[in-house]
Amino acid sequence: MEIKLSDHFTYGRLLRFAMPSMLMMLFTSLYGIADGFFISNFTGKTAFAAINFIIPFLMILGTLGFIVGTGGSALIGKPLGEKEPERANRIFSMLIYITAGAGVFVAAAGIIFIRPTAVLLGADESMLEICVTYGRIVLLGLPTLILQFAFESFFIVAEKPKMGLYNTLVCGGLNIALDFLLIGVLHMGIKGAAIATLISHLTGGLIPLFYFTGNNSSLLRLGKASFNLKDLLKTLGNGSSEFVSSVSMSTVSMLYNVQLMKYAGENGIAAYGVMMYVSFIFISMFIGYSSGVAPVVSYHFGAKNTKELENLLKKSMTILSLASVFMFAAGQLFARPFAAFFVGYDPGLLELTVKGFRFFSFSFLFCPFPIFGSSLFTALNDGLTSAVISFLRTVIFEAAAVLWLPLLLGLNGIWLSLIAAEVAAAVLTFTFLIIKRPKYKYWGNEA
Repeated sequence: MEIKLSDHFTYGRLLRFAMPSMLMMLFTSLYGIADGFFISNFTGKTAFAAINFIIPFLMILGTLGFIVGTGGSALIGKPLGEKEPERANRIFSMLIYITAGAGVFVAAAGIIFIRPTAVLLGADESMLEICVTYGRIVLLGLPTLILQFAFESFFIVAEKPKMGLYNTLVCGGLNIALDFLLIGVLHMGIKGAAIATLISHLTGGLIPLFYFTGNNSSLLRLGKASFNLKDLLKTLGNGSSEFVSSVSMSTVSMLYNVQLMKYAGENGIAAYGVMMYVSFIFISMFIGYSSGVAPVVSYHFGAKNTKELENLLKKSMTILSLASVFMFAAGQLFARPFAAFFVGYDPGLLELTVKGFRFFSFSFLFCPFPIFGSSLFTALNDGLTSAVISFLRTVIFEAAAVLWLPLLLGLNGIWLSLIAAEVAAAVLTFTFLIIKRPKYKYWGNEA
């Protein structure tokens, strides 16, 4: 039976509705891992370190898709809940057209500035040309990657979450197959990895574009649109938390790289790269769940169904609490095999990675709550609160920790910084949930 936004959600229905988004994020992380595996095992740890050195910059440029997708979904979900589908489609079409045009401009700027950016970040001579070569090829597909990020959210609000999953599966499978062919068989090295990623990005953006342009059975369709500055600004405001979160995460990753180069050199950056690939498998489930539930929240907020808002919050907190414990246990148990998958060829790097990841896995006990809280407030059209959670979680808490804890604890301080930041962010999130309770009435209503 098809699940609709207007339904009452039991635990089973909630998980079934969010599952495509969760699997979509999971498979996104898995085909990112394929890149890392082939690059590390076929081209060596220097190339692996270089790729992980420049990826945060590339992800910053792609954040426009997250802004439009999450901010626009919240804006579109509200008129759908108010039974105004024509207005929802006008907003949707306008946002896609603007996003496509902006993506071309951002890609061009990235290609021009990637070399000075890599130099500014501290890429040494052995890494610089690898960063530039990989980055410029991948940036050719940035406009469609931005569209793919936006469409992932719009598929959910269109009540077609499985379409987003199918699109991700196609792109991921294509990326893995091309990695195997271009790197493993043809030995094209970094250029092969970049071309594989470029083709998957082109595919991921164009498939949804054709789907929404043609006849489809979803709630949304690309068509005529008129520019509406108020709706655009509202979208940017709603999506500001995702912008802050994505940019902050990438910026902090750059900061980690700077600190790791200082305390552990190239091995430190390579170890951190492995931890980011692996930890994203875990965190992607929390992000996917939060993204999957957000349109449901927006719909019932628009419909003024406070009882269902309370139901969604209570069940989500229970699901996330249980999942956090499971993820922590899995992180501790599988730290060594995960690390060996990437860097088993280097015993010293392997031990460094295992130790770091076992520290990192403690953060899984706390990170689901600020991730969900930020998404919840975005869905409630409270972009400011969402942005504050995201900003403090990464820019303030994590950046401060990664700068100061190493002064006291050395390399261990770098690994512990993420735990400290997630604890502080979780406390902040629950504080906002309490403060905002009277306004949104998602807690304490009559059953």
